[in-house]
Amino acid sequence: MAQSSSKTIFLCNSCGNEYSKWHGQCPACSEWGTLSEFHPPKSRRKSNGAPARKTTELHTITHKKDRKRTSSGINEVDRVLGGGLLPGSMILLGGQPGIGKSTIAIQIVAGCGKSALYVSAEESEDQLALRAERLGINTKNLHVSGENEIMNVLEQVSVVQPSLLVIDSIQTVYNEDLDSLPGSVSQIRDCGQQLLNACKQKGFTVIVIGHVTKIGTIAGPKMLEHMVDTVLYLEGDERYDHRILRSVKNRFGATNEVGVFHMTSAGLEEVTNPSELFLAERTANTAGTAILPTMEGTRPILVEVQALVSKANFGTPQRNTNGVDSRRLSMLLAVLEKRLGNIMGMNDVFVNLVGGLKIQDPAADLSIISAVASSSKDNVIADGTVLVGEVGLTGEVRSVARIDQRLQEAAALGFKIAIIPKGNMKNVKSFKGLKIHGVKSVREAFQIIF
Repeated sequence: MAQSSSKTIFLCNSCGNEYSKWHGQCPACSEWGTLSEFHPPKSRRKSNGAPARKTTELHTITHKKDRKRTSSGINEVDRVLGGGLLPGSMILLGGQPGIGKSTIAIQIVAGCGKSALYVSAEESEDQLALRAERLGINTKNLHVSGENEIMNVLEQVSVVQPSLLVIDSIQTVYNEDLDSLPGSVSQIRDCGQQLLNACKQKGFTVIVIGHVTKIGTIAGPKMLEHMVDTVLYLEGDERYDHRILRSVKNRFGATNEVGVFHMTSAGLEEVTNPSELFLAERTANTAGTAILPTMEGTRPILVEVQALVSKANFGTPQRNTNGVDSRRLSMLLAVLEKRLGNIMGMNDVFVNLVGGLKIQDPAADLSIISAVASSSKDNVIADGTVLVGEVGLTGEVRSVARIDQRLQEAAALGFKIAIIPKGNMKNVKSFKGLKIHGVKSVREAFQIIF
């Protein structure tokens, strides 16, 4: 805590510790360049000097009905945000370099139809104009600025009075009153707090674009993600044209909601049926493939799981995965060998989720273990079959959430057979043209499949 003496102290902007002299690296949290000079006030108001603010009973507080959401003009974005842009909210958008963050931001600006200010601290106004022309953006209500000093940006906001403010990016905006460089912990935290206070007071929406680290998290203090209302990640693989907009935090909507887009020369286009996208090039009647109805947020998506089992050419067998957890695969291989007698110790095993999609759904266990067994036995899983279920260490198949939505998507795409956990059978609905089998164990599922 700050002392009431008149001497200068140094305060760490990351952990809050105080020091009597300046350090390049904070001794407590080991962050670099986070100490700033702090002058404690000469006097401090006593706690009993003024009455505390009165409390308010929650039921007496009425919701502001005039704070209606504004559509972004992109249905997939509205789905992820929970219905559209909410006035007075702050949205943090992260993603890998070149993934399309600036593209989707300027498309949201054009689609909302409101007055907007786009602060491009990384690109010049000419570069932004060329992008808008290439994307066919309506720039009638769009104001552009190349300013990157936060107080000057807030002055421009007072003049323009936009409904939507885009900061591209927060790592390049700085406060000249701080000694640290742009992108440092103290600069990001201070500029983020300034923007948050402004949007709450004036009621406009802020979209802040953030860089990510090499491990995929947003660069800067974690507190930036805590202070904003919504955190979005734009994901994708450079080998594929589709992009996934994922919500990992949303105070005004569902978390883990996703929107799927297709990257084209005209920008990001919505994909209304992702299942058809991921199943478009699947090969029927081939050993080692299985269809999984997974959930991404509240949306069911059918994806193809491919497995390849071959004899190991070297001493240590390989276990390679793409899109699924490699540790989960190791567990499923142990179940396959111990409970079902399929010897996997001297085989290389490769598992791939087609389309570059990455999932953490435990309901994928049954489809993964079935695809591996199909490749190992060289037996084909019948075309038109979907498999869903969590597999335990004893080989049992456990129930999963939202089974009706998964099966409804499978039935809509013409699948005929569904193998699901026995525990889900008591509450599952019937779907026209879809025959549903409930199984208690992987052994029962294999008896039906093979």
